[in-house]
Amino acid sequence: MPAVSFEFFPPKTLEASFRLWDTIQTLAPLGPDFVSVTYGAGGTTRELTHEAVAALTKTTDLKVAAHLTCVNATRAETLQIAREYTAAGVTDIVALRGDAPKGQELRAAPDGFISSIDLIAALKAETTATIRVGAYPDSHPEAASMDANIKYLKEKFDAGADAAITQFFFEADTFFRFRDACEKAGIDKPILPGILPIEDWSKARSFAKRCGTTVPAWLDEAFEAAIRDDRHDLLAQAVITELCSDLVEGGVNHLHFYTLNRPELTRDICAALGITPKMELAQVA
Repeated sequence: MPAVSFEFFPPKTLEASFRLWDTIQTLAPLGPDFVSVTYGAGGTTRELTHEAVAALTKTTDLKVAAHLTCVNATRAETLQIAREYTAAGVTDIVALRGDAPKGQELRAAPDGFISSIDLIAALKAETTATIRVGAYPDSHPEAASMDANIKYLKEKFDAGADAAITQFFFEADTFFRFRDACEKAGIDKPILPGILPIEDWSKARSFAKRCGTTVPAWLDEAFEAAIRDDRHDLLAQAVITELCSDLVEGGVNHLHFYTLNRPELTRDICAALGITPKMELAQVA
C-alpha cells in the first residue's frame, strides 16, 4: 500500500476548529507519513497556521509539516517564524513563495525573499528541517514553458529542497509525463502527487482554472451528467480512486491528499485503495 499524507487548513472560527479536529480524528488512524497546515494568500492566516501547527504538534503524535511563505514579509520575519516552528518541535516545512491577497499585486516585501529559491536556501542554512516545495505537473501558470517549469523545480532542489508535492491533476498520465521529464532533467528527489478529492465539481473546476490544472473534456461531461442524475458523490469517489490506483500501479508509493478539512471522501478513497486504520483514535488525541 502507498504511504499517505494529508493537508489541512487552519480554522478561522470555533465551528471550523471542531471540523478540523473531526478531520484529524477521522484521518489520523490511517497512519499518515505527515500532515501539513496551509497559509492563506499573502500570509493572511499566518497566526492561525502557527496556532494549528503548535496544537497538532503538542497534542498528537503526527508529524506536522508547516507551510511557510515569504510574500508580504521581511527576511527577518520569515526566518523568525521558522525558528518558532523549530522551537515548537516542527521538523518539516513546506516552503512556498505564496500568492498575493485577493485584489493585490504580487511583490516582495522590502528586505524580503525574492523567490521560493531564495527562501529555500536560507531555510537550509538556518534550520535542519526537511524542506518540501511545490511542483506543477500541468506547468505553473507563470512559467514560460514546461521546460522552464521543470528547470525552476530543479533550482529549488539545488537550493536545498528535500522533496516536492505537486499541484492536483485529474489524469495519471499528466503526473507520469511530468515525473519522466523531471528524471530526464536530473531530478532524483521524491515528488509526491497531490490529490484533490472532488467535494464540489463546480468549485474544483474553478480552482483548477485558477492554478493552471487541465480539465479533461471527458471529466467535464461525466460530472455534468452525474450532477443531473444526482450521482456526483459516487462519480467523485470513483474518479479519484481510479486516479490513485493508476498512480500506484505506475510506481507511485506516496499520495498526498488535499482534504479541504472534509475527511469523509478522503477516508473512503483510502479505504477503496486498501489503506485502513493502523491505530485507535485514543492514541492520536
